[in-house]
Amino acid sequence: MINRVYILVFLFTSIFGVAHAQKDPNAKAVLDAVSKKYQSLAGMKATFEYSYAMSGESAQSQSGEIAIKGDKYHLVLPEQGQEIFNNGKTVWTFINSGGYKEVTINNSNEMEDELKPSSVYTIYQKGYNYKLLGEKNINGVLVQEIELKAEKSGAPFKKVNLWVDKNKKDLVGWEITDDQGGKLKYQFKSVDTSLKLADDYFVFNPQKHGKVEIIDLR
Repeated sequence: MINRVYILVFLFTSIFGVAHAQKDPNAKAVLDAVSKKYQSLAGMKATFEYSYAMSGESAQSQSGEIAIKGDKYHLVLPEQGQEIFNNGKTVWTFINSGGYKEVTINNSNEMEDELKPSSVYTIYQKGYNYKLLGEKNINGVLVQEIELKAEKSGAPFKKVNLWVDKNKKDLVGWEITDDQGGKLKYQFKSVDTSLKLADDYFVFNPQKHGKVEIIDLR
């Protein structure tokens, strides 16, 4: 009986220790610092490169621009002729291709399964375990790499790797592994955090774009 008690205690403490270790306090300290800095900004703009590839395929890079303020963002993908506006409540996806203009409107809460540019700074706070993998040099910048793994197997994003400027506590890039094994990688090329962006910058105004077909799915 005593031996059984010792075994149960050992198993319990071992399981608890593993579960606790899944939330690496060193990683959390870095993530909290990045999130706090981001939340304090009146606005930021950045240019970036991104790529997507399924396992075994070669990735092709494209470029884009992003503006972020709180839970709002304005994403520009010029090579796709696409702009996305999100004011925290409504999402406008605007396509301008070959003279044809179309905007699709959705409620923001209907796109919760997507990793939005504004939520990458806070994704670690719910549904993910995380650990600090170490440090490395990216384009002359000393960065800390943090790995996030989904707590549940059915999560749309299986794993997210974040790269953080160790000194400035800026997010410089991230890589998402989805539930199909595909990898989406972002890397910031330039970042301006000194901006004050008005709320209407994140709202699509059809009057500025001429004749546009409107598809309202709300």
